[in-house]
Amino acid sequence: MELLAAAFNAACAVDHDSSTSESDARDSAAGHLPGSESSSTPGNGATPEEFPALADSPTTLTEALQMIHPIPADSWRNLIEQIGLLYQEYRDKSTLQEIETRRQQDAEIQGGADGCPSSEEAPEEDEGEEEEEPASPPERKALPHICLLSNPHSRFNLWQDLPEIQSSGVLDILQPEEIRLQEAMFELITSEASYYKSLNLLVSHFMENERLKKILHPSEAHILFSNVLDVMAVSERFLLELERRMEENIVISDVCDIVYRYAADHFTVYITYVSNQTYQERTYKQLLQEKAAFRELIAQLELDPKCRGLPLSSFLILPFQRITRLKLLVQNILKRVEERSEREGTALDAHKELELVVKACNEGVRKMSRTEQMISIQKKMEFKIKSVPIISHSRWLLKQGELQQMSGPKTSRTLRTKKLFREIYLFLFNDLLVICRQIPGDKYQVFDSAPRGLLRAEELEDQGQTLANVFILRLLENSDDREATYMLKASSQSEMKRWMTSLAPNRRTKFVSFTSRLLDCPQVQCVHPYVAQQPDELTLELADILNILDKTEDGWIFGERLHDQERGWFPSNMTEEILNPKIRSQNLKECFRVHKMDDPQRSQNKDRRKLGSRNRQ
Repeated sequence: MELLAAAFNAACAVDHDSSTSESDARDSAAGHLPGSESSSTPGNGATPEEFPALADSPTTLTEALQMIHPIPADSWRNLIEQIGLLYQEYRDKSTLQEIETRRQQDAEIQGGADGCPSSEEAPEEDEGEEEEEPASPPERKALPHICLLSNPHSRFNLWQDLPEIQSSGVLDILQPEEIRLQEAMFELITSEASYYKSLNLLVSHFMENERLKKILHPSEAHILFSNVLDVMAVSERFLLELERRMEENIVISDVCDIVYRYAADHFTVYITYVSNQTYQERTYKQLLQEKAAFRELIAQLELDPKCRGLPLSSFLILPFQRITRLKLLVQNILKRVEERSEREGTALDAHKELELVVKACNEGVRKMSRTEQMISIQKKMEFKIKSVPIISHSRWLLKQGELQQMSGPKTSRTLRTKKLFREIYLFLFNDLLVICRQIPGDKYQVFDSAPRGLLRAEELEDQGQTLANVFILRLLENSDDREATYMLKASSQSEMKRWMTSLAPNRRTKFVSFTSRLLDCPQVQCVHPYVAQQPDELTLELADILNILDKTEDGWIFGERLHDQERGWFPSNMTEEILNPKIRSQNLKECFRVHKMDDPQRSQNKDRRKLGSRNRQ
């Protein structure tokens, strides 16, 4: 044990010069109180005279890791087979744990927490000013963990709770940030195993059911299950490589290099699957409504204990959930690797490739639904002015709805006017505004239009109840090539602000955007999932962190999600505010690191790695 400890301390002295400030946090992670380090374990100040074995010990962390025995293949496979959580259960438990951890941090709960803190929590040792207080309460509760463990029947363990880890003694040697990193990588591996288990159940229990095959027409089955076999095959190979990496050494060297390779070369199967989502959902609903045999069989299959009470729809959406979650797991790893290290480079590469895959998945879904929507809108429009072609591959709907236009000349606008306002209907596209009046037959008569870039919106100062929620819309160049002004009234304050934000997206908001790189900004975390009902709304997942850009008195927030910078409106009662400025600042710092642009040096290093890889081949 002393030889092993001496080897690790010698390596850590070379590779982790800044690790001494983290000793108290590491003691907490390993189950020690500050100052209670065992005297049998040499500290960073050990010398060859005190420990003769140190003179012949390895000089790098890699060489030191080679002294740790690999985890037996049978032991690892047994761990995978014992996973008791379906991916849907894992995902729910993980996100709920993250929410609870942030609540504890925000409330500055002292001492140990009930349950494991979240792997989303930021390392606080990176900043110089925070290194001066390594034993402060917020840092003391920064214990490494994996988020799968609330269910005692899951037989999941933390990486640090594995028998092989406990018996090896590495927890007495590794620095706390390395333990957190190990837990983050371990979560990626074990969650992939849980995901594969759920995919396998989708295929074996539902897709390959003989009775279901007889009920479904081949075309219906193809739309419903798409290329899920290809997705499962890729997941199986991906998991196999992750397993091999785990078997190499109980201290995991890296996983992001594997993620990068699969994201770049194999994850296109996710794009194909997710792009079919619109047709898949429609077909599933039609089958439930129109085929009683399908409806009855699916209900029967869902009652099987293997499904844990989960519906077929929760299995069908698994690939999209997994590819987005995988990006967040890589972000977790990226927050914990050493800056300017090779592992940071592979994590950044993996994250960038995953972002491309997720973006392509989102675009695939949007393209399908947008095309149908644009065709439907075009059919409903009748032009009183010169016709404007609505359907375009580069055009999509941002917002539509009814507003009230103030009628009559400006001098005659009085509260005694019989009809001060009259209804108009707006279709706002990403590049065009179309102003209509609704006419019988679910049709819309177009009487004005303007390019979106030539719109200006400003709020009208409060002029009493009748003119509340009124704003001015200026068309700098309308369909008649002249300037036009409309005074419009919305049904509520939130609706007014939502229209103004959509009509003039560069208008200054109440709060500052994440991209301004301020170190503090009002933030919320999602505590109830929310599905967007309008194009200008943002779908929220549990544990999402968002910057508040604007908010209304009637309960709506315009926010920017930190992990992907997507913006939109959502109800404030779906979230709760993060009050601790230190936590808010740390959330922003983490995002700056995850989304930082490639610097020239990193690009050169990446090119060298690619060249070296080609030469080895």
